[in-house]
Amino acid sequence: MRKLLLGTIAGLLMLLPTAAAAAPSDTAARPGRPLTVMTYNIHHGAGVDGVLDLERIAVLIEKSGADVIGLQEVDRHWSERSNWVDQPAWFAKRLQMHYGYAANLDLPPLNAGEPNRQYGTAILSRYPIKDFTNTLLPKYPAGEQRGLAVATVKVRGAELRFANTHLTHNNNAERLEQAQKVVELLGTSTKPTMLVGDLNARPDTPEIKTLTALLSDTWVEVGVGPGYTIPAENANARIDYLLHSSQLKPGKASVPVTPASDHLPVVASYTLH
Repeated sequence: MRKLLLGTIAGLLMLLPTAAAAAPSDTAARPGRPLTVMTYNIHHGAGVDGVLDLERIAVLIEKSGADVIGLQEVDRHWSERSNWVDQPAWFAKRLQMHYGYAANLDLPPLNAGEPNRQYGTAILSRYPIKDFTNTLLPKYPAGEQRGLAVATVKVRGAELRFANTHLTHNNNAERLEQAQKVVELLGTSTKPTMLVGDLNARPDTPEIKTLTALLSDTWVEVGVGPGYTIPAENANARIDYLLHSSQLKPGKASVPVTPASDHLPVVASYTLH
């Protein structure tokens, strides 16, 4: 009886695949994570109608379903033009999101004891932000300081490196140097990466080609139509971008029409692997 039982167990073990053979690969075992991303130059909240209205921008973000958002031209206690509001904190509270803020301009207050007057970019995220840095980009003597904000976003167990920038608008050579610096800063990591922002250049320029040599242009892959983003009331140029690494597979992209800023936003869906 003992020999019969041992023989039966041995036969069953021969029928079972080995653990190594049965287990799927690590990559195959992990399902893709859906992710919706937006980039938007909000013009400190002022629309084409001249009205300062953060609420309509917040509603636009809500309707888009965006999980992670890169905003440019964001004020923080800047001036009367934005009622001295801490705009990134306002959006984070209104949308119940995490955020990081990059002050590329950081000026002392008009009155002692008040907060510094700041202007720059912001990242909003439905998911936790593990860390956040801002690196200042090359600036010519007459230029405005620009930066590259980078957040590590934890998307349901996966880390996404999310970068947001606003390149200079009035000097091609300066903008090319900024793009080269962005590639230098982002090019060494194998993490899933997105670069979003107002790049102030059309797709066929050297600075954009510098960036798309590293990261894929989402609009080229899945966008329909020209994807123009400026000016908002009669857009005729594409200068706002969502660029991504190979670990993100784009599904669809759109440019919602809205009067909430002088730019139009760009929204796209991805699967993060």
